[in-house]
Amino acid sequence: MHRSLKELLAAGADTAHALSAPARAPLTFGGLRALIEATVKRLNGLGIGRNERVAIVVPNGPEMATCFVACASGVTSAPLNPAYRADEFEFYLNDLNAKALIVERGSSSPAVDVAAKLGVRLIELVTTPEMAAGQFTLEPRDGAAGTPAANGGFAMPDDVSMVLHTSGTTSRPKIVPLSQANLAASAQHIARTLQFTAKDCGLNIMPLFHIHGLIAGVLAPLSAGSQVFCTPGFNALKFFGWMDEAKPTWYTAVPTMHQTIISRASKNLDVIARHPLRFMRSSSSSMPPQVIKELEEIFKAPLIEAYGMTEATHQMASNPLPPAVRKPGTVGIAAGPEIAIMAEGGTLLARGDTGEIVIRGPNVTAGYENNPKANAEAFTNGWFRTGDQGVMDADGYVSITGRLKEIINRGGEKVSPREVDEILMDHPAVAQVVCFGMPHPKLGEEVAAAVVLREGQSATERDLQTFVSSRAADYKVPKKILILDEIPKGATGKLQRIGLAAKLGLG
Repeated sequence: MHRSLKELLAAGADTAHALSAPARAPLTFGGLRALIEATVKRLNGLGIGRNERVAIVVPNGPEMATCFVACASGVTSAPLNPAYRADEFEFYLNDLNAKALIVERGSSSPAVDVAAKLGVRLIELVTTPEMAAGQFTLEPRDGAAGTPAANGGFAMPDDVSMVLHTSGTTSRPKIVPLSQANLAASAQHIARTLQFTAKDCGLNIMPLFHIHGLIAGVLAPLSAGSQVFCTPGFNALKFFGWMDEAKPTWYTAVPTMHQTIISRASKNLDVIARHPLRFMRSSSSSMPPQVIKELEEIFKAPLIEAYGMTEATHQMASNPLPPAVRKPGTVGIAAGPEIAIMAEGGTLLARGDTGEIVIRGPNVTAGYENNPKANAEAFTNGWFRTGDQGVMDADGYVSITGRLKEIINRGGEKVSPREVDEILMDHPAVAQVVCFGMPHPKLGEEVAAAVVLREGQSATERDLQTFVSSRAADYKVPKKILILDEIPKGATGKLQRIGLAAKLGLG
């Protein structure tokens, strides 16, 4: 097993295509390796070395993919969602202790003003039309070179390669540091599960600020010398046009994307026939077996459902490729780390018994940053507790039976209800609030909130939605806000998120 990205990305013939994009010349593996080396050298020259954080706010596409891979190879990459509002950027840039922020030249992102306010150095990613897909140079906005970093060069296996935040229900979002070795292990686990070769081409429609797209969509195929076709993000109207251009052998997506693709497939059967897929992959939230059946009938290819999370650098379990058995409704067998089912007290349970899904292995984070309380709760006897309830059958296939955590899983986008609570509590008319997940036929869950207004104050559902929208990304805005005289409480008088949708008739 390779333990560094430099070793990992030595795969792929110099002249073979590594990255391509709509209407762009492809970047070769030789070009990619040269770009990574030049970028690491450039960042070192600007005074940024190993284990120092560089936030990246770049739209989906080949430059975001190469910028992530290059930064992760030498410094600590911190990809952020370009859809965040100023308040969110301020929280994340502060919390990360970012040394620099990379944005596209000419970017109008609110992150630019936030970086200036916080004194975070701004570095512009510059491309020109004649450059291959993913090619770029980095230019500091202030034009100054800085003092070269003493701790430069390619990162070592134990260096932190990427930091991402995970939503917390009872506390602020937690920082998940992932090492070079974590990233390399996960990429190789996925490449092995999906049997990537140099003949493969993946059509990437996943966002590249999220562990699913970064590792399964980009790093895993590159580690096997196969090509990645980087789109600007999911667009149902363009998907089949991109398929015609990319000639992919596979794609990975979240269930809601797959369902949208199904809705447009009947008009594009000729494209599907021209470019037969080897497989399709789904992860980030559970896939209804009916949808799996429909997709497989349309594409005449197997749908591989996988189970991942940020703390595991994405993949933990996966259904295998044929001729091995796929079991729809399960997330498959251990596909990288070891998986077990644990009782509340910490003992491991027999197959067939329901408990908490736990994992351990080379792709699992060593622990949350500066958070001893969260680490004490998350690790038991060397096992990481996922917070998901599940059962393992006699053949080792895992089924998720519920979620122990209260995170809202909106079609693969994780929303911390506490974060939304805190925003709504800032509204002058709000006295009490509890945010929760309500069932949704396509997304699995949608964000909802119950609110009690202050005496003598008034606000409509729309007023409150607009207020949240000004402070948080659109997917965090509650689609339903119930204004109540009193919020139902549990036996101990606590406001309870779990089961609240059903109590309020939103089942």
